[in-house]
Amino acid sequence: MVFDGDCQFCRRWIARWKHATAGKVDYLPFQDESLAGRFPEVPRQDLEEAVHLFLPDGSVCRGAEAVFRALAEGGRLRWFSRFYRKFPSFADLSETLYEEVAQHRASLSKLDRVYAGAGVEPPSCVWMRFVFLRGLALVYLIAFLSFGMQMDGLIGSHGIAPAADYMAAARTELARARAADLEHFHLLPTLAWRSASDRALHWQCGLGVACGLALLAGVAPTLMLLLLWALYLSLCTISSPFLNFQWDNLLLETGFLAVFFAPLQWRERPSRQAPPPALVVWLLRWLLFRLMFESGCVKLLSGDPSWWNLAALRVHYETQPLPTWIGWHAHQLPPGFQSCSVLVMFLIELVAPAFIFSGRRFRLFAAVVFVSFQVLIILTGNYGFFNWLAILLCVPLLDDKALRRFRRKTAAADEPNPAVLRAARWPWPATLGLTAVVVPLTLIPFLLTVQVNQSWPAPVLALYGWVQPFRTFNSYGLFAVMTPTRPEIIVQGSDDGRTWRDYEFKYKPGESKRAPGFVAPYLPRLDWQMWFAALEGPRANPWFLRFELGLLQNSPPVAALLRRNPFPSAPPRYVRALLYEYYFTDRATHRATGQWWRRELKGLYLPPLSLEDFRRTPGLTASASLLTDVRARL
Repeated sequence: MVFDGDCQFCRRWIARWKHATAGKVDYLPFQDESLAGRFPEVPRQDLEEAVHLFLPDGSVCRGAEAVFRALAEGGRLRWFSRFYRKFPSFADLSETLYEEVAQHRASLSKLDRVYAGAGVEPPSCVWMRFVFLRGLALVYLIAFLSFGMQMDGLIGSHGIAPAADYMAAARTELARARAADLEHFHLLPTLAWRSASDRALHWQCGLGVACGLALLAGVAPTLMLLLLWALYLSLCTISSPFLNFQWDNLLLETGFLAVFFAPLQWRERPSRQAPPPALVVWLLRWLLFRLMFESGCVKLLSGDPSWWNLAALRVHYETQPLPTWIGWHAHQLPPGFQSCSVLVMFLIELVAPAFIFSGRRFRLFAAVVFVSFQVLIILTGNYGFFNWLAILLCVPLLDDKALRRFRRKTAAADEPNPAVLRAARWPWPATLGLTAVVVPLTLIPFLLTVQVNQSWPAPVLALYGWVQPFRTFNSYGLFAVMTPTRPEIIVQGSDDGRTWRDYEFKYKPGESKRAPGFVAPYLPRLDWQMWFAALEGPRANPWFLRFELGLLQNSPPVAALLRRNPFPSAPPRYVRALLYEYYFTDRATHRATGQWWRRELKGLYLPPLSLEDFRRTPGLTASASLLTDVRARL
């Protein structure tokens, strides 16, 4: 191929094509003295206007056809060359575009450098994958360890929503429907079908921790990721309502894609790996795009005026589930600053996602913006591992060159070398099939979220319904409607029905002088559910009655979820729940009194109850609602 060596734009693209054709095409500038007299059939003026490809059989092609034929010789994008030969309209369009580009090479060269950066070599993603998988291992470890520390009090046999009761209700319902055994596992994919005892649950959680450690060490990454996905899905299935958050679904979807992203080897070694499949890299970026873009769309499409008039952050720091003391200070900022912050947030969530599928420099810019945004959320609120997982999803926007300054320098012999790559990776038909399945299954919830009506073939809808129990193809978007106030439930116990003492939770607001603290990436599931219970009322949260029953019985696992149990030696005779309205104090009040919160009593959330009430009315316990929940899931 002969090109214009004085043209910077041409040199950059020739450098790219050299990588694509892998030595099967020779490239020479027409200014090279060695070309003098070699190709007299092509005038020099023609060589100045377009690239020319001289083939071994003596034939010559120019322009777009030359580019397509050269790439086809290198084994890349052969369909372009086939289309050029078979469809004259495509050939005419290609040549027209080529001429337009050739006439504006100077300006396009500047745009190319801005868009793609200074480098022209194909980006390597081997070390990027190494960092991503280690980060995912840490997120899985946090998720399993965090839940394992609370599991006995939440879904244990003496917990708030025992998994054994849930599985018993599921067996009753499925027996009534005469479902086959395999259908049981499909509708409720969990290992608890075999056993839902406390010991079995701890084994699941412990195995998840072991697999997370193995993945962190690079041992059998594909197998470990598949086991981690299955184990976390198993626990999510039986842990309603405590593992029903969007970040639990996000972890399942990320973990599922990571199975195909990981190298197929027993010990992961970046210096001996083939690059990750490009289609799976794209799917991870598509997941990040949906996460960010849907988060912005749901706020505007909900019609909530607090988002439209940019006033949402004037109350958000105060009313979010578990704020931090930095969130308290952020609440004190002027209204104008809060409005500007909402506008910037919309730019990040609605505009910056377009850069995910752009050139390298734009992708790096998007990664910096998204990570900075997530760090600000981490500083002002506690959302468990959600923000850390969102930061991890920004890693596929990077490449090895971007990560070079953050990793240790290795000897040249240890650098990835295509000639000595030994690790296997998923073959392209498998990743192509995965993409063909994942794209429509994620487009359905995406388009529903952004309120775009689209008809789908019946087989696609049937497949989408079939995969729903696996919680792996989801929609996202928190705080579609901003919570304008902060109701809080204060649970109290009494021995005589007159003197009441407060139960103190570990992390949610309670005592007015206790500062909002940092707890993420640990996620206190009960404290989070108390925020929803205060907003929705007791009828929508039947588990709350089982929580009160656990307090009346002084259940050790339930009491362990609390910061302070005012009845350590003997259970109270009565428990009740009061509803308060909580507000952040201002700076002057905080300096004078040391209080971070002020509160106003709104009334009873639940009246006083005793063990006798639960015995006389068995329907008070949450077990009566389990069948309803199971039916809804099935």
